[in-house]
Amino acid sequence: KSSLPEGEEMVAQAHVLAFPWPLQGHINPMLHLASALLDAGLRVTFLHTEHNLRRFIRVPPHHPRLRLLSVPDGLPDDHPRSVDGLMELVESMRTVASAAYRALLLRTMESEPDDAVTCVVADGVMPFAISVAEGIGVPALAFRTESACGFLAYLSVPRLLELGELPVPSDEQVHGVAGMEGFLRRRDLPRVVPVPLQRGNGEEEEVDSGPDPVPVLLTIADIAARCGESRALILNTSASIEGLALSGIAPHMRDVFAVGPLHARRARARQAAAETKTEHVSGDDMSLTAWLDGHEDRSVVYVNLGSLTIISSEQLAEFLHGLVAAGYAFLCVFRRDMLDLMTAAVSLREAVEAVAGAGIDRALVVEWALQRDAHHVLRHRAVGCFLTHGGWNSTLKAAVEGVPAVCWPFFADQQTNSRFVGAVWKTGLDMKDVCDRAVVEKMVREAMESPEIRASAQSMARQLRLDIAEAGSSSSELERLVGLITELSAVKPAPALT
Repeated sequence: KSSLPEGEEMVAQAHVLAFPWPLQGHINPMLHLASALLDAGLRVTFLHTEHNLRRFIRVPPHHPRLRLLSVPDGLPDDHPRSVDGLMELVESMRTVASAAYRALLLRTMESEPDDAVTCVVADGVMPFAISVAEGIGVPALAFRTESACGFLAYLSVPRLLELGELPVPSDEQVHGVAGMEGFLRRRDLPRVVPVPLQRGNGEEEEVDSGPDPVPVLLTIADIAARCGESRALILNTSASIEGLALSGIAPHMRDVFAVGPLHARRARARQAAAETKTEHVSGDDMSLTAWLDGHEDRSVVYVNLGSLTIISSEQLAEFLHGLVAAGYAFLCVFRRDMLDLMTAAVSLREAVEAVAGAGIDRALVVEWALQRDAHHVLRHRAVGCFLTHGGWNSTLKAAVEGVPAVCWPFFADQQTNSRFVGAVWKTGLDMKDVCDRAVVEKMVREAMESPEIRASAQSMARQLRLDIAEAGSSSSELERLVGLITELSAVKPAPALT
């Protein structure tokens, strides 16, 4: 018989399988959630795809209650698994990965009690992961990695379409998203693909909008709504900054847990030490930090457009010219596949040569790498603002550090996030639907120099730190989540039908 008190013994018997959508922007927050559950005393199996388990270096530190497993995603190793191949990944995960995942769950149910999975936390963009688990008697929760405001916009797609409020670059206000009628515009709604962007000469650049977006939007809305089939929805956000959106989501779900920002849960000193151990394996990262060390406080613009954004060589030139004209030192993290694939290598080399002309002390361009969490630079005293795509992970990291943001969203919920940054939280500026060097220069200067924006950003950072502190709203929600998982895990599943 265990010597643990009854409550602690129940927690220790809970065994969560965490199954993220296999892209970095989804894997990272699931890793942070897994770490929080481990800290609470639960056991965790983290389920990668075989492709990512081979490639993904940044895994949680070794923990006696953590194991890593994998399933095939059904795609060849050389498949890009990027924006252009997303639909192939979706279909392959729904078929190949789903079957392997079901077989894995069945094996755990037939194994020793200590190894049996008692609860699944799956990325909410994979409804099959919820239905497969529930179908064989394992309770499942959905974890969505976007903002609450973005998720509510997805849930609202049927109403938006009913009102004829499609996402287009227009300032017309929308009425189809509850609670956002006063400030959300059609250009702020989540998009399937980029729309025409304004060029420096005032003309629009034609961008192929692809097929009719309505069927895709309805599919996205259906996937969001199916999170209601899970035992609860977990969001990486805080009630203090997204209470209104959370209230709009709650009627559609069995329960909602706002437990973020997850990446900031551990003491900042501990987090910095853990990240230093992995990130500083790279000489590039060491030189990046050394370069920042040579600059004054709040004197550097950090530029990172995320892991999926695609831009043209012309847009890159507008960004660089605008950054040089703004007069501040800047650090750019670019992916090799961020540019048009036909000219990516040439364009990246030309970009480096162009900024090198500004002097290496004023500009540094580094290449994005899978194992690098480049956003650790947001904690550096030299960083004064963040030019970002407005993805939720990036938005949260800037918010926690109190760094003003200039948002240039690419697609999905980034459009909505950037509106909240600029018009609701006022912690930065929204630069969507324009790529003009004069606008880049103006907005970067304003974000770097505005005392009002900086005050709002620092106020939000203080609030978020309170939220994740003991007895804070997010910490209390995490405790409630652990309680639910423990309760669900105490119910022995019925024998599964194979």
